[in-house]
Amino acid sequence: MTLVVLGIDALDPDLINTDEHPHLTLNANQPIETIISSSGEPSTHELWPTIITGLLPENHGLLLDDGVSWENPLLSKLSSISDYMLPDTIQTQVGNWLLTNTGADAFQTPATYYTDNDIETVFDNRESIAIGIPNYVVNPDTEDREHQLRRDMGDLFERDTDAKGGHRSADPETFYEQCLEMAMTRIARVRRGIRGRQYELVFGYTSGLDLIGHVSHDRPDIQQRAYKEINHFVGELVGDLQEDDELVLVSDHGLQDGLHTDRAIVASTNSKLLKNISSVIDIRGLIETELQSRNHMPDSPWDETKSNSETAPRVAKQLEDLGYM
Repeated sequence: MTLVVLGIDALDPDLINTDEHPHLTLNANQPIETIISSSGEPSTHELWPTIITGLLPENHGLLLDDGVSWENPLLSKLSSISDYMLPDTIQTQVGNWLLTNTGADAFQTPATYYTDNDIETVFDNRESIAIGIPNYVVNPDTEDREHQLRRDMGDLFERDTDAKGGHRSADPETFYEQCLEMAMTRIARVRRGIRGRQYELVFGYTSGLDLIGHVSHDRPDIQQRAYKEINHFVGELVGDLQEDDELVLVSDHGLQDGLHTDRAIVASTNSKLLKNISSVIDIRGLIETELQSRNHMPDSPWDETKSNSETAPRVAKQLEDLGYM
């Protein structure tokens, strides 16, 4: 059996319901508390390390400074100089420019950071795969399609401190399609991890919903459409699960009117997994408890006859089109 965890950045508990989004609400779901960063709102940079370690940001050490992560290799070189030469507000402006115009990614801390600092994660000492987790980069020399699309957005997604959501897009509809492609390709990788039957834990992440939310504050129809499509993508993933597999969905925060909110969500195919889960800090405990309570070691290859007969051919074609098969 396999425990599948899918992180959906900015999945908001107040924007989903069982009738319209059955695959985002699953068999059980509940809002959970998140953590406010120094920027005044929850930060993706800090929260995914918290989710995989169960530690507060000040304990795992990946902190946001004035809204910009200076731990990124490119930015850290500048930070040693800028701390002495630039006021805080100018540092933030420079960081924003670098992230927008150089292809720098604020979430590229290597997985070795955790072992180097004696920090335990959910991936330690088990057959597991981490797919795109922010600030847990297994191979810094490679990038998948979501990273490529996010890095090459140009004026489709630009930082704008005067905009309500902190960003603007020169072409919201094209940007929307690019974000949906990001989500589809990343979820396809998670599905491939399930189908391979090699892992106890398959943990993936996608940021498309968050990006769309930041630029659609004046177009709520775009955000609503994105929720419906993400629901469909997750529904296809559900079709890949075998009878004894479990799926957990988790977000780091919500997002409404272009801004992060302080309510995240956790949902599962097994309601028992959500007992006593009230915060993003509790997610690691949820994963550890489930993996320790039952045998999740892979013991047989994927049996296509156990998958949804209607979705399996479509899954194969999508994976072929994306270059994964």
